[in-house]
Amino acid sequence: MSATFPAEAGAGDPLAGLLLAAGHCEARALDRARRVAEEAGQRLDTTLLQLGLVSERGLAEAYAALLGLPLAGPDRYPAAEPVLPERLSARFLRHVRALPLAIEDGVLVLALADPLDRFTPASVGLASAHPVRVEVAVPIELEAALNRLYPEAAATEGALAGEAPLEADTERLKDLASEAPVIRLVNAMLTRAVETGASDIHIEPFEDRLRIRTRHDGMLQEADSPPSGLAAAITSRIKIMARLDIGERRLPQDGRIKLAVRGQEVDFRVSTIPSLHGEIVVLRILDRGAVALDFPRLGLSPDIIARFRAGLELPNGIVLVTGPTGSGKTTTLYTGLTALNAVSRKVVTVEDPIEYQLPGINQIQVHAQIGLGFAALLRSILRQDPDVIMVGEIRDGETAQIAVQAALTGHLVLSTLHTNSAAAAVTRLRDMGVEDYLLTAVLRGVLAQRLVRRLCQECSRPVAAPPELVRRFGLDRRCEGAEVVLRQPVGCPACRQTGYRGRAAIAEFLEMTPDIERLVFARQDQAAIERAAAAGGMQSLLEAGIAAALAGVTTIEDVVRSVRADG
Repeated sequence: MSATFPAEAGAGDPLAGLLLAAGHCEARALDRARRVAEEAGQRLDTTLLQLGLVSERGLAEAYAALLGLPLAGPDRYPAAEPVLPERLSARFLRHVRALPLAIEDGVLVLALADPLDRFTPASVGLASAHPVRVEVAVPIELEAALNRLYPEAAATEGALAGEAPLEADTERLKDLASEAPVIRLVNAMLTRAVETGASDIHIEPFEDRLRIRTRHDGMLQEADSPPSGLAAAITSRIKIMARLDIGERRLPQDGRIKLAVRGQEVDFRVSTIPSLHGEIVVLRILDRGAVALDFPRLGLSPDIIARFRAGLELPNGIVLVTGPTGSGKTTTLYTGLTALNAVSRKVVTVEDPIEYQLPGINQIQVHAQIGLGFAALLRSILRQDPDVIMVGEIRDGETAQIAVQAALTGHLVLSTLHTNSAAAAVTRLRDMGVEDYLLTAVLRGVLAQRLVRRLCQECSRPVAAPPELVRRFGLDRRCEGAEVVLRQPVGCPACRQTGYRGRAAIAEFLEMTPDIERLVFARQDQAAIERAAAAGGMQSLLEAGIAAALAGVTTIEDVVRSVRADG
């Protein structure tokens, strides 16, 4: 049977032009790929993918536009049963990277990862006794569908690749990790996580399965997991990429991976730790291209931005950003540093680890193993004539004392603390041994923040707020008697059916007014400081969150979850 297929287009200039026009690839990256393709004697599109200069989805979209073919979305793949499994084997479909989607009006619709391949549609047409119509597949979506629809084949492949992983020696692990399927699987997993905006990847072995989860917008979601027999090979591949010792499986290890995704260098922080059924691997994704170092885009209110900026413009003192782990403190500080970065200022940071490289700013990595901690580095930096010093975190009394001395001697010091509110930063510094008179002399302001999930703008819908919610949070007062309308998550392909897409910061800012300074000097507690700040006009974290919910940015439920308030 014949395949319905447009005239073949070259994978050269027309495709390159489409990639450039759509912003999927830069001209410089394209020239580099051309040179490599000529030397290797292979197609330009293949080279672009291998070098990580274009995403799988970007290339698939360009194929579709070039050839006039539809792009197969995730919802196009069969939900439960494969199409014509008796005629088309899983092994063949995996080899040619194709999957039948449906039979429509007697025509077999075939998702194809390489739509320039004429052999596969013709072969499928002959084997199925149907005419074939091609749709362009995104390779990672195609592979996930194959694993879901043909689990027995995936398990067999995994067993062949990874027999007896517990007894595997180092050389065997190296061999497994160097096999093409494992390399392709790991690269696809990392690329997919970056392209979907994940912040972390968790790889967790259990007795009967290997679980892979990704963290999106602060929440873990389970991803399609490979066969459990591949656990040792996947772990070893990641350890090789991170330059870790694959023979050492008894001790925790830390490393870094650099990988080109969409033509951009993306950093992955890798942590491995032994567990009952193998090594748990967690990768933290540090994608500088996905981070907006811009206060309005972080979601902070104009009033908070103005107060925080005013603190940053001061010539000396300490400005703190507080919150639990994962609340966006470092990103907020980086945004402030970017605003301060100028030829007229020397800006130095001490970090553990350096998360993103900032042009024009001197960034120094802590190395505790050789005695190069925050306190030791701070002492040395003070002899380097800095104007602004950013300390990744004030963890102990010694670092706190040196930061105070730096502020007293005319430097602006920015840092973070792990506290639940802005006022709690005062008591935390007291606990570290900083005297009250020094706190009033150097502390300029404290920003406490949380991250809430943004509602998806594509699918969220307005609903009238329940009366109980209105009463509990006093929403009617905030709406001046008008009907209280909130937005509710729904779920669509754009937000991966979660109803949320991205995160926004909510914050409170404690200014060191004369009234607050008097309370600090009188050794008043956190509650008294918070009451005085609220009387002076400070909006609390909960109030900032409720304002964001009323503006349609997030939901009350997510604000309460994030702030841990009881109303």
